[in-house]
Amino acid sequence: GRARAKCLFAGAVYRSRCRIADQRAARLMVLPLERTGLALLGHCPLEPGDGLPHEGGTVLLLGPDEPGFWQHFKASPEYSDRLPDPLDRWSRRVVGHLATAAKGIAYYPFDGPPFRPFYTWAQRSGRAWPSPIGFLVHADRGLFVSYRGAIWLPETHAPAHGTSPCDTCAAPCMDACPVGAFNEGYDVEACRRHIAAPQGASCMTHGCAARRACPVGTGLRAPAQSAFHMEAFR
Repeated sequence: GRARAKCLFAGAVYRSRCRIADQRAARLMVLPLERTGLALLGHCPLEPGDGLPHEGGTVLLLGPDEPGFWQHFKASPEYSDRLPDPLDRWSRRVVGHLATAAKGIAYYPFDGPPFRPFYTWAQRSGRAWPSPIGFLVHADRGLFVSYRGAIWLPETHAPAHGTSPCDTCAAPCMDACPVGAFNEGYDVEACRRHIAAPQGASCMTHGCAARRACPVGTGLRAPAQSAFHMEAFR
């Protein structure tokens, strides 16, 4: 009921001590997410067009719990084993473990085709919205929001009802890109050329200038984490 949903999706959900009748929800609740570097960034009810082999239920969206996430990942075997796709492999292991413990099913944004509709799920969660530059902006993480996986559970819970921080923002992200890559949509090649040149060193080492201009979540993303992602993008 409402009490169970409130316990499951409260801000301190994974540290809560409240009793829950449904064992699937209870298993998820007691998992120490703070020890994994992940956080619950939103949830939404599953819809028929989402392409999952389930009827109903809820999708939990998990992403980096920044700024501590980077240290968790750096301490992992995937980070140091020098094999391809370390972050995707880490995500599959950690999110998969959480899903198994909760008797749920894990899904990942890097699996496909067919790819799972994470962008759509994020918007339906009431915690993330399209920004003026097209990237998602999260209520707490700003333009650096990212999702490492999702867990489907058979119970249905209503999403949050937030409002986009962009509604009252002057949109500094629109003018922050040094090469105007967001002037008309997203010019991916202009972005890549810039970060491959010496003039793009700031974006390479600290992350996308447009993302950094967002006033929401300022300072949460570790520069080393941004450099890791930019190197993979380049």
